[in-house]
Amino acid sequence: MVRLPTVVASTVVRSAHQGESHGGVYLVDLESGKFEQVVDYDDPSISWEGRGGPRGLRGIAFYEDEVYLAASDEVFVYSKDLRLVRSIKNEHLSVCHETYLAGDTLYVTSTGRDSVLEYDLRARTFVRGYHVWFGGPKRYYNALGYRGKLNAAPIPRMRIFDPNSDQDLPAWSNTCHLNSVWHKDGLLFISGTRCAHLLQISGSKISSHARINYGTHNARPFDDGVLLNDTREDRIRYLSREGDGTISLPVEHYDERKLLNAGLPKDHARQGFGRGLCDLGGGLLAGGSSPATVSVYDLNTSSVVKRVNLTMDVRNAVHGLEIWPF
Repeated sequence: MVRLPTVVASTVVRSAHQGESHGGVYLVDLESGKFEQVVDYDDPSISWEGRGGPRGLRGIAFYEDEVYLAASDEVFVYSKDLRLVRSIKNEHLSVCHETYLAGDTLYVTSTGRDSVLEYDLRARTFVRGYHVWFGGPKRYYNALGYRGKLNAAPIPRMRIFDPNSDQDLPAWSNTCHLNSVWHKDGLLFISGTRCAHLLQISGSKISSHARINYGTHNARPFDDGVLLNDTREDRIRYLSREGDGTISLPVEHYDERKLLNAGLPKDHARQGFGRGLCDLGGGLLAGGSSPATVSVYDLNTSSVVKRVNLTMDVRNAVHGLEIWPF
C-alpha cells in the first residue's frame, strides 16, 4: 500500500461554553497515527448560545500558499505556516459549512441563509450568490419527508443574486440545511440534510443529479454515483444515482464508558456523528466522526484500514477534512 498522507482536519466542539475552545485544526499523519493541533478556535467573542451555530471551524480549501477555513459568518485566511492573515466577510455569510475550490473561485455554503456564495480569489470579491430554498407547499412536503412521515422529495427553488447588493438579499432561513458544495465540469453540486437530492445547478437552472437520503453531509459526484456521509445512519455510503446502496461502511463507535461528556443530550453531542470526507486516491477515503476521529476506508475491500483518534470528548467532532498540500 502507498504511504498514507497527512490530512488537515477541522473540528467543532458542541455544547462548549464561552471562554472554552470551540474547535480547532489538526494535522494528522495517517501513516504514523501522529497528530498535532495547529489552531485553537477559542476566541472569547464567539457566540455561545445554542447547539452549533457559530462554533468551530468547518470547510477547508487551499489556494496558492494560503489556507481558507470557514467559521460561521466569515472565512479565515491563514498562511501555509498557519498564521492568521485576514478574514473574508459578507453580510450574507451565515453559519458557513463546507467550501470548495475550483480554479480561482471559492464556493462557500451559507447554511443559515439557504445559499451558496461564489468568491473570486484573484479579485478578492464575492461575485454571485445562489439562493436555494423550499417555500410554500414544497416546504411542507419536504419537512414531512425529512421527518420520515412521507416519501416526499421535492426540488427546491433557486435564484441567482448579487451578494454585494443591499437589495433583495435572502433573509435568514434554513429550509435545506445546505452543508456541501462541489464543482465539476462546469456544474455546481449542492446538498443538505433536508434535501433528498444531490442538486445540480447549470446556469440559472436547478435539477436533481441523484437521489440521496435525508440527513447527509459531504455528498458529491463520485465515479458513476454519489459518495456521502449518511450522518443519520452513522455510515459512509457510495450510492448509484438512483439512490440504491452499493457500498456501506460503518462509522466508528467506542465503548460508552471510555467517552468524555457522554451524558449530554443527543441533539447536542453524540458519538458516531459522521462528517468530513476526503478522497485519498486508489479507492481510499478518509472520513471524520465524533469523538474526533479520522478513519481510512478502502472502497475496494469495503473495510476500515486505519483509525486515528484525536480525543475521546464526544463533543468534539471532525467537520472539514482535506489532504495537507504543504
